[in-house]
Amino acid sequence: MSRFQHIQVPQGETIAIRSGGAIQTPDQPIIGFIEGDGTGPDIWKASKYLFDAAVKHCYGEKRRIAWMEIFAGEKANRVCGSYMPEETLDAIREFQVAIKGPLTTPIGGGFRSLNVTLRQKLDLFACVRPVRYFKGVPSPVVNPHYVDMIIFRENTEDVYAGFELPQGSPEAQKLLQFCHTEFGWDIRPDSGVGVKPISITGSKRLIRAAIHHAIRHKRKSVTLVHKGNIMKYTEGAFMKWGYDLVREEFSEVAVGWEDCKGDPGGKILVKDTIADIFLQQILTRPKEFEVIATMNLNGDYMSDALAAQVGGIGIAPGANINYETGAAVFEATHGTAPKYANLDKVNPSSVVLSGVMMFEYIGWQEVADALVNAMTKTYTAKTVTYDFARLMKDAQELKCSEFAKAVADNL
Repeated sequence: MSRFQHIQVPQGETIAIRSGGAIQTPDQPIIGFIEGDGTGPDIWKASKYLFDAAVKHCYGEKRRIAWMEIFAGEKANRVCGSYMPEETLDAIREFQVAIKGPLTTPIGGGFRSLNVTLRQKLDLFACVRPVRYFKGVPSPVVNPHYVDMIIFRENTEDVYAGFELPQGSPEAQKLLQFCHTEFGWDIRPDSGVGVKPISITGSKRLIRAAIHHAIRHKRKSVTLVHKGNIMKYTEGAFMKWGYDLVREEFSEVAVGWEDCKGDPGGKILVKDTIADIFLQQILTRPKEFEVIATMNLNGDYMSDALAAQVGGIGIAPGANINYETGAAVFEATHGTAPKYANLDKVNPSSVVLSGVMMFEYIGWQEVADALVNAMTKTYTAKTVTYDFARLMKDAQELKCSEFAKAVADNL
């Protein structure tokens, strides 16, 4: 009998995390999946078909994924009576790696973001968003191929921590009175209020992960993006702690902007820029940026803005990772698009490319490379879903499932 109430554990083996966070992947790893809400079931079905096809293409019968359905969102509420069942969190803790479609989050009320809840409950402190251009994809910019960046966004702090109080509530009035009495802050009494925590711990472990990525992938720079000219003790401190970390732990392989006097001498250059300037420069000189480390709210804006340059959020992959425990959840970065649910219409590329990240993470690089090559061939042939077809001349519009079949045929 399953030790979970609603989750059926398939035959397979658990991915192991060695000391130092190294991943040890068996030939039949158990990997959890959450279909997602709205268009989630459509894009998951297409993505799973393509993942299985790519694994078989690369390894024959030697390896396969043992898929295990876990529940979150609307389906979880129907099946388990909760939008975020505790057994889902327990399953991810036990089996380490999962992948998910988009989940419903109401605006302005109702339950908190399930995505944020998942990240915070599992302490998945790094939201990792690679952004690159695929040949053949329509883009609103002249040189989208200049964009080749990866964003490390701190996932657990900042205003997304959820420490906020509604306007007019007794708790908000109490906090406003405390701030006035203790600090002399004159905040309008009809304000909703929130707290923006930025810690040394949260900042350094995120920036550490970004620098390690730059080392592994032979990148030349890491950029700390912040608004420290205004928020000096939160975002300004993030920048300062980042430079401190370089001196304390990475002095042999990296150097901070101020310490290198213009020449990094072959080391990774760690630099910083103000957030609003960064949003201009990714358009005017994107080749200057490679690895980005930033805080939660900044990273949300920036990753979507960069995705727009290479074709939109429908082609943007993402992952939420704790590099200390090894737990990782790979995800679609777009919304649920409920008006397209069950129409077999939408682009599955965000989940597919998140799967590429997942295969890289578990060490199945051959599968990741095969998927990227096949996706590129499919885009270049102009055999695409409606979102790209309407922006291309002489494109062949495919359904979601048909697109997955086209990619599989290009493996």
